[in-house]
Amino acid sequence: MNRGIIEEFSNAWNKPNNAVVQIIIINAVIFVAARVIKVFFDLSGATESFYWIFRKLQLPADIGSFLLQPWSMVTYFFTHYDFFHVLFNMLFLFWFGRIIQEFLNSKRVIALYVLGGLAGGLLYMFIYNFLPFYSDRVAESMMLGASAGVFAIVVGAAVFMPNYTFFLMFIGPVKIKYIAIFYVFMSFIGSTGANAGGEIAHLGGAIMGWLYISQLNKGNDLGGWIISFTSFVKSMFKPQPKIKVTHRSGNRRPSKKAKKSQATNAAQTPQAEIDAILDKISERGYESLSKDEKQKLFNASKK
Repeated sequence: MNRGIIEEFSNAWNKPNNAVVQIIIINAVIFVAARVIKVFFDLSGATESFYWIFRKLQLPADIGSFLLQPWSMVTYFFTHYDFFHVLFNMLFLFWFGRIIQEFLNSKRVIALYVLGGLAGGLLYMFIYNFLPFYSDRVAESMMLGASAGVFAIVVGAAVFMPNYTFFLMFIGPVKIKYIAIFYVFMSFIGSTGANAGGEIAHLGGAIMGWLYISQLNKGNDLGGWIISFTSFVKSMFKPQPKIKVTHRSGNRRPSKKAKKSQATNAAQTPQAEIDAILDKISERGYESLSKDEKQKLFNASKK
């Protein structure tokens, strides 16, 4: 059984277009590891030492404290302590992330998640340090959780395909734009409550989700630098293929297979046609597409 789990874990990184599952696994592993490590610290009587280390992964509101642990701007949105916190974050990531993954590919899921986390963290620190209402909370406030990145994906999916429908238990079919609006509104009215920092981070992630997809529709990919960085990191762990150089004299005519490949490349779907398909999805939903239109959209998402 252990071998099977390890194989499943390894395959998650070998499968193409699988970023949603990869992000979920990273969050789950960090959560489980933290809880297991805490048990050993508890047994050794060093519980306070565990919490000191754990706080180094959380994002502090205080700017001075942040400068001593700048990595926390990234680590906080992969870190959870409460089981239901990580559970609901990962469920929302799975439900909404699949939409981004299916139509815009895995690379943009990662970009949107990271940008949402960064935006949420920056807005949290800015609001806490510059609005007097939060001044008495700055010194002690710490934040953790994937919610900002998840909210970016939720809102991004709603902006990209507002009429995509989920079937909710006891409610029935609901368009995702209404789900996104509801959760953004709830975060707004909770931004002065007990979890003010988290709710503010949600709003930062939501803003980034809207901005990212809006700019992407205009041809601007705000997450291009993240995509380039992750591609570079992945390339470091991939074995380089052995190159075999051969030479053949004389002129060669292109084979029928090569001609067919060239013809296929020449007939690639133009961007205008893809835009029209996306407009159709926005107006009438994904199910309104023909089989040919779905295939064209799928092919375009691979680019």
